[in-house]
Amino acid sequence: MISPRDRQVIRDLAQEYADIAAQPVQQERRDLWRAHNSLRTDRPLVLATYGYHNVWCREVFGEETLQCEDPFYRAHERMLRMAIFHDPIGDDLIAEPWVTQGASHRTRGGWTGPWGVDAELQHPGEGGAFKVTGAALKTWDDVARMTVPRHDIDEEATQRNVERLREVVDGLLAVDVNRGPVLWGFLADISTSLAYLRGLEQVMVDMYESPEELRNLLAFMRDGILANQQQAEAAGDLTLTCGHNGQEAYAEELEEPTPNSGPRARRDLWGFFAAQEFTLISPAFHDEFLYQYQLPIMERFGLTHYGCCEDLTRKIDMLRQAENLRSIAVTPVADIARCAEQIGGDYVISWRPNPTDMVCAAWDEERIRRIIGEGLRAARGTNLHLHLKDIETVQGEPTRLRRWVEVVRSVIDEVW
Repeated sequence: MISPRDRQVIRDLAQEYADIAAQPVQQERRDLWRAHNSLRTDRPLVLATYGYHNVWCREVFGEETLQCEDPFYRAHERMLRMAIFHDPIGDDLIAEPWVTQGASHRTRGGWTGPWGVDAELQHPGEGGAFKVTGAALKTWDDVARMTVPRHDIDEEATQRNVERLREVVDGLLAVDVNRGPVLWGFLADISTSLAYLRGLEQVMVDMYESPEELRNLLAFMRDGILANQQQAEAAGDLTLTCGHNGQEAYAEELEEPTPNSGPRARRDLWGFFAAQEFTLISPAFHDEFLYQYQLPIMERFGLTHYGCCEDLTRKIDMLRQAENLRSIAVTPVADIARCAEQIGGDYVISWRPNPTDMVCAAWDEERIRRIIGEGLRAARGTNLHLHLKDIETVQGEPTRLRRWVEVVRSVIDEVW
């Protein structure tokens, strides 16, 4: 049973967020993203951050700032507080009129757990870097221990959590239930889990020393991901809010995100794919030892985005093999000019300027103007948005985010 205090905290936050989500500007942003993702951009859109997982969030909403006692409500409290905090930043993030509760899966968690094996990780502490100290597949014989995860939802636990959340936000916000499969997003790009399964350096060696064994592993993962996603689709558990493209999942070719929409197929949704672990791999080996295994998964979706933090400058031609590719990440380590020249107006450019240059290491407005101006001039005429992400710190000055948006918009006015 929820305590009166926890109930009041969540309801007050839900009311405040509902008011934000009801603002007319949210529909204006939906229209902008719909046109943008359909390659009809008038001017670049701006995201100061996306999602509420960034480390810097602890500078604003650390554990000591949260008021709910129950861990379940405490997690939703943090999400609501961050969504409310984000509103005055003034970027193009859409505040949707619902809160999300994920289904409870019986499948083991982690990057390798769904495959029935475990990697050993070393964490120095909360946040920060970590490393794989023991790959899950130390020898090729270990592949025989892998299992394909089934789409298996604990209905009782899921319903209990949904009812707990609805109990406190009823009449204020809809509760969207995400019943999507475990192998989705990063867990469905093969690349991410592969590094935990074999170890990042070992994968590079495998391409030369054990290419056939590596191909067999990649095929097993491809088929397992396809099977897991197909089970979720056949069960009617894919909905319009399952789609994901790393920015805002709107496009003229697809239905817009709607909570609890009822069954949809992957062809109705955005798919998200990346290959961060392959950033140092040549285009030829990237294609042979990853992309050819990603393509059968990608082609099931309506539209797809490719890229997170990897450098894709030399791989644009490779990416063109996906007929439903719509958006490509151009990261801090990529060459924005070369990428823009190759991409032209064929795809959305999700340009991610280095957050260290923007807000993480002191505040230098002239540096920001110079970097953003140079990038925009190089990409003028493309379908581009700026996405400031992976922000590790704002050095205790969260107002930098709003000012960054203001500065970027002023440079867009000058350059675009």
